Amino acid sequence: MSKLTKNQKVALEKIEAGKAYTLAEAAEKVKEITYTKFDASLDIDVRLGVDPRKANQMVRGVVTLPHGTGKQIRVLVLCNPDAEAAAKAAGADYVGLDEYIEKIKGGWTDIDVIITQPAIMGKIGALGRILGPRGLMPNPKSGTVTMDVAKAVEEVKKGKIDFKVDKNGIVHSSIGKVSFTPQQMKENAREFINTLIKLKPATAKGTYLKSIYLSSTMSPGVKVDPKTVDE
Repeated sequence: MSKLTKNQKVALEKIEAGKAYTLAEAAEKVKEITYTKFDASLDIDVRLGVDPRKANQMVRGVVTLPHGTGKQIRVLVLCNPDAEAAAKAAGADYVGLDEYIEKIKGGWTDIDVIITQPAIMGKIGALGRILGPRGLMPNPKSGTVTMDVAKAVEEVKKGKIDFKVDKNGIVHSSIGKVSFTPQQMKENAREFINTLIKLKPATAKGTYLKSIYLSSTMSPGVKVDPKTVDE
């Protein structure tokens, strides 16, 4: 086990062992125990009472965070020429088709999100081996395969993110920055959690929100009481 740094020890001392904080308290606590010199990400981990091995208990969705992610999201739009102008006007960082497909084949993946049109997916399928492992493959369920690429770009730039439960039943995502105010952090977390609640599978039995933790890039996790999400 690696040795704790001085700051990590101080952070742990400020968290009451076994306590589940209100969402508002947890947001303030994460801000208090983050000592990084850079603007750390605000992360959320939610353990769900689902069995991801069963198709009817897979939890996947999208959410638009009220205060965005705090990150500059680099968006590539792969589209037909008639949609290029609208995509650029909406704020896409890169717009085109064949030239970018060739760049990606050559190993270029210096982007965060790829948005495309349904008619283009046939060309992009061959890029699955490159884009899939990096989480960059466009998907209709996440809104990145659409006829309205301009709208999709606007939503991503405003703070729309997609998520899915992992094989252990945990949903993990970055939902902001520690430079946000505690209120902004709380509101982003609340929107994320409430979206998960709306996606609860009908076949999921027992407790759905098993545990919620907020943390920053290098801080310990702060346990959140699920009953306090809407306070």
